[in-house]
Amino acid sequence: MDLPMDLATTLAAYGVLPVVTVTRPDQAVPLAEALLAGGLPCIEITFRSDAAVEAIRAIRSRVPGMLVGAGTVLTTAQADAAVDAGAAFLVSPGFDPAVVDHALARHIPVLPGIATPSELQAALRRDLRLVKVFPAAVLGGPAYLQALAGPYPMMRFVPTGGVTAANLADYLALACVVAVGGTWLARADTLAAGDWPAIERLASEAVAIATRVRAA
Repeated sequence: MDLPMDLATTLAAYGVLPVVTVTRPDQAVPLAEALLAGGLPCIEITFRSDAAVEAIRAIRSRVPGMLVGAGTVLTTAQADAAVDAGAAFLVSPGFDPAVVDHALARHIPVLPGIATPSELQAALRRDLRLVKVFPAAVLGGPAYLQALAGPYPMMRFVPTGGVTAANLADYLALACVVAVGGTWLARADTLAAGDWPAIERLASEAVAIATRVRAA
């Protein structure tokens, strides 16, 4: 099953999917508003914190312009909790057939993580054409993605892990990359300090880089 065009188009249009671990539910709304003000109307809230479900629910109910998904989804129970809270899509760091098949059965867009051609082919067998590549930098960065794209020209990637503002353009210059997953936009210390202007600035800078690269 291909990802719905609206999600794929959104990710491609902005080039960057902020990946954030919210530790307190009250961080969720100002975080989403800061990203939105910076030009990024999408976010992946990871299940690395117990606050994930409430954060997703808060953003969905109070920041209607934000597309919110759930990340680090490791179990079917987490998948159900995320969807019930309002997550529009699911992301996992690895390829777990149980989680992927459960999401597809519920007709929820899912971006499984892959690191090898074998995992990529597991996605292909399920007619998925967009996958997360993690940890992208450790695997070889843009060069690795180019190598994967050779025998799999039908695949598109969302590399995550080690992507920063400094190398963002290198990833987005690849035709096989739809968007990148970025944790640098809202790090733990920035969230803890409630430095929403900093997050807005980083989002704006990322959008500018993505716009420049895609225009070229």
